[in-house]
Amino acid sequence: MNNYQELAKRTLKADTPELTHDEMMIVWVAIGLAGEVGELVDYLKKGIFHKHGLDIDHVKKELGDISWYHAGLCTLLGLDLDDVHNANIEKLKARYPNGFSFEDSFNRDE
Repeated sequence: MNNYQELAKRTLKADTPELTHDEMMIVWVAIGLAGEVGELVDYLKKGIFHKHGLDIDHVKKELGDISWYHAGLCTLLGLDLDDVHNANIEKLKARYPNGFSFEDSFNRDE
């Protein structure tokens, strides 16, 4: 593993130029979003596969945290939440014009 670590270090970019405040905020919010999604997924895993059960209020709080970071990322990138959601619906309509089907899932372009 030490050899792997040494070889992997070659692609670890150590001379990254300083980030602007806006770039730092975008990265911070993106990391927060990933962390919150991870918390939710882990909670669902334990609740379902480990048979701990699910507390819907807890799920709602985690989804709220995810929404906060999602909205923050949109704000920092100058995106309108309505536009983001509408674009997603249009993508899904194009991908699954008659609603989800396994056939369309296998034959989709992207």
